[in-house]
Amino acid sequence: MKHITSRENAIYKDALKLLRKKYRDQSGLFLLEGTKTLRDAAAEGAAIERVFLDAEKYNELSENDGLIAQLDGKICVLDKKLYAQLSDTETSQGMIFSVRKPQPPRDLKTEVADGNLVVLDRLQDPGNIGTIIRTAEAAGYKGIIAIKGTADLYSPKAARAAAGSLLRMPVLTCDGAQRAAELLHELGKKITVTCLGDAANCFETDLTKDVALVVGNEGQGVSQDFMDLADIRVTIPMNGQIESLNAAVAAGILMYQSVGGNI
Repeated sequence: MKHITSRENAIYKDALKLLRKKYRDQSGLFLLEGTKTLRDAAAEGAAIERVFLDAEKYNELSENDGLIAQLDGKICVLDKKLYAQLSDTETSQGMIFSVRKPQPPRDLKTEVADGNLVVLDRLQDPGNIGTIIRTAEAAGYKGIIAIKGTADLYSPKAARAAAGSLLRMPVLTCDGAQRAAELLHELGKKITVTCLGDAANCFETDLTKDVALVVGNEGQGVSQDFMDLADIRVTIPMNGQIESLNAAVAAGILMYQSVGGNI
């Protein structure tokens, strides 16, 4: 266990760098927060690099979590001010850890066989991104494809919203809709988009198998490229003057509608 009191400490400086996408990409590491998420990471066999504890909560955490004792060589206790600079939450649990990003599956076709996928089409809100990833896992989806222009899935806010799902859900990136469509059709998936025009009621459409659900940008919706490439177009019925739903809410409705009673 190390007690870090200076901002100039090399370990601490490296951790701060992980708040920036450039360094997350370079190092292959990202930050997660919370005791349950740490236990999930350990159970998954994830490569945990360092665990940072708020000095004010160290005694409570170390006494009540046997995993802390097991990870003693990786534990760094931070003075309150240092910990606050590493965490972007006001009510932190007092534990942040750096962990290596999972590698994409070697045999993607087998990994996602018969399963559904979510395609993130240039989403920008990290809360939406993380919520969609977490909901996708809960609904039995098999993986995530992020289109170029989507905000970083491994940013602290997105990772926190996704919780441990980022450690379990395969994540791939694609340069654009055309390349994604080629990959999805190779995998036998039907590209499914939501729109307001010529579309079927989502509750009357079979989305239970081999669907690639495209979730569009919060302000612009699904790109025209994906609209043109879509195999299935659906709409979510809405009352009143509402024209659209929050991206994560709409995705959740469609993912669970596609699952039916199969969970």
